[in-house]
Amino acid sequence: MNKLTVSPSPHIKSSQTTKKIMWTVVISLIPAGIAGVYIFGISSLNVIALSILSCIFTEALVLKFRNKGPKAVLDGSAILTGLLLAYNLPPQTPFWIPIVGGMVSIVLGKQIFGGLGQNIFNPALVGRAFLQISWPVYMTAWKNPRWWPDAISSATPLAKEAVTNFSYMDLFLGNRPGSLGEICVIALLIGALFLLVTKIISLHIPLSYIGTVGIITWVFGKEGFFKGDFIFNILAGGIILGAFFMATDYVTSPLTKKGKIVFGIGCGILTAIIRLRGSYPEGVCYSILFMNAAVPIIDRFTKTKKYGLIKK
Repeated sequence: MNKLTVSPSPHIKSSQTTKKIMWTVVISLIPAGIAGVYIFGISSLNVIALSILSCIFTEALVLKFRNKGPKAVLDGSAILTGLLLAYNLPPQTPFWIPIVGGMVSIVLGKQIFGGLGQNIFNPALVGRAFLQISWPVYMTAWKNPRWWPDAISSATPLAKEAVTNFSYMDLFLGNRPGSLGEICVIALLIGALFLLVTKIISLHIPLSYIGTVGIITWVFGKEGFFKGDFIFNILAGGIILGAFFMATDYVTSPLTKKGKIVFGIGCGILTAIIRLRGSYPEGVCYSILFMNAAVPIIDRFTKTKKYGLIKK
């Protein structure tokens, strides 16, 4: 019996599959979703449901049009895209906003490039950016936590007109206005820890991203040179959600460890610049999208040396 088997690469196998990875990330996001629904009320669950259903339906429709098998819908990627999109939306928004956002995320953010694994940009952020540009009023109508006396709407802590009297504990626990899935930092960190333990992500991108934002906002913050409130800038807004759950997307982030650090630093620099000098208070979405476009260049200049290669 011939025990020598010759086959094409890759020769190193892993128990991880695309489906397992997608569903693991979905599970890690559940605590943030539960926290968001608790903070803003059960009606905010409609945003999550409509966003996920829109992504699933659009994915199935496009795959059918492309003569692809319907089983591809069950890999979890459409559900994950819908969940991330919902977490980037205001908790009380018209029903058609998550529906349109889900369609754009799947069609323009994913399928137009050829489907999962070939998209250049994070699909959920493509949908969010489209909604932000098209309907900025709806995308900045923030609902206050349901236990506030005037639980109608107000500015987020990062908004220029906001009264920044939020304690660090308020920001950490989600006692503030904001997007549905970004406000409860402790819930996001529980999910991030789960991803780290299961080795779905590493700390290269999150630490370099968050650290860069912290350093720049400390040095150049509005409080003064080397007096900026970097803790506030890290806890407020969507940096935790973006750093751990969107910037670490396998398809749209660099392959090498060095490249991941460069990617994270780039995201941090752009986020800090937009926050400190831009008219828009938050820069997580656009910074990650800009750096997604730079991934091929980062991979090219940070690729590992071939085994046995002697540099001239």
